[in-house]
Amino acid sequence: MEIEARLADVTQRIAEVAEKAGRRPGSVNLVAVSKTFDADAIQPVIDCGQRIFGENRVQEAQGKWPALKEKTPDIELHLIGPLQSNKAADAVALFDVIQSIDREKIARALADECHKQGKALRFYVQVNTGLEPQKAGLDPRETAAFVTLCRDELKLNIEGLMCIPPAEEYPGPHFALLAKLAKECGLEKLSMGMSGDFETAIEFGATSVRVGSAIFGTR
Repeated sequence: MEIEARLADVTQRIAEVAEKAGRRPGSVNLVAVSKTFDADAIQPVIDCGQRIFGENRVQEAQGKWPALKEKTPDIELHLIGPLQSNKAADAVALFDVIQSIDREKIARALADECHKQGKALRFYVQVNTGLEPQKAGLDPRETAAFVTLCRDELKLNIEGLMCIPPAEEYPGPHFALLAKLAKECGLEKLSMGMSGDFETAIEFGATSVRVGSAIFGTR
């Protein structure tokens, strides 16, 4: 299947599941995850009208996205991978949305950089719903206090929560937990669901799904 056909298939599946769940059309954003793919592989997806993309690493994104964004200025680029504080300046310069805030040090670094660069990025707090030691993200029990710190003290525009459930578990309970935490924090956006489980995520209220291999093919 060509990349254009795969994109159309994913878009259709998102719309169908949203409709079945009683969601309005367009209530779920597709973040096309282009990590490890070069500009030549990404351009056809842009040509099909896709405008929201996700990358895992700042350095890799710097190698391809400035030129792509210059050509298509209305692209919205999301950082969905872990961020080190020494990359905060580069991340704020390149990305429009950062989905992976999970500790105070990085939140403060991003707040400083937004102020220095005069940029108003949007942010998501990443929650480690499975409490996996090898995975980034906050302990769910610390989420509300951390969101309050980011919003009230650091004045970051926190618009939602993000999670990556344990690969070997059914993701439904993790998506339900993220939705519950978001409600408690007064947040409306939920970034959850990837190529293998985005339809389940939509059923549990995802407003963004991060889909890579189902669009771009295997890496």
